[in-house]
Amino acid sequence: MGAGRQVSISLDAVRDKNVMQLKKLNIALFPVCYNDKYYVDALASGDFTKLAYYSDICVGAIACRLEKKEHGAVHVYIMTLGVLAPYRGLGIGTKLLNHVLDLCSKQNISEIYLHVQTNNEDAINFYKKFGFEITDTIQNYYTNITPPDCYLLTKFISQTKK
Repeated sequence: MGAGRQVSISLDAVRDKNVMQLKKLNIALFPVCYNDKYYVDALASGDFTKLAYYSDICVGAIACRLEKKEHGAVHVYIMTLGVLAPYRGLGIGTKLLNHVLDLCSKQNISEIYLHVQTNNEDAINFYKKFGFEITDTIQNYYTNITPPDCYLLTKFISQTKK
């Protein structure tokens, strides 16, 4: 590499042929085992689920579920967002989240939300930088990890009129 640290960070769609990359990342990143429905929802969300590559190495992912609400509104639920530890702080998580936030704006999706374990300060602070707010605390949300409680973090996206 020449002067500076110019390394390319790219995003790629999750498809049937590369969904194993997402499964391997989840095993490495999260203390929870995800079921088949998680992967069905991730694949069904299309552009809202992405793998992140750092110099062609798969190092992170965001996986979302699209939820239809009353009156036809769609909300986005971030099931997972994670980057392997050696690659954190390089803007990869930011790129993944900004990608999804941009899609929400373009598709007039007004709400995006997620659950975060109450002791996960790094994640809570990360999401707050993007305008997410703690809107609820749910006791005993998780079954096999401590603490079992989580925060519900929500971001309301102002609609861009065309």
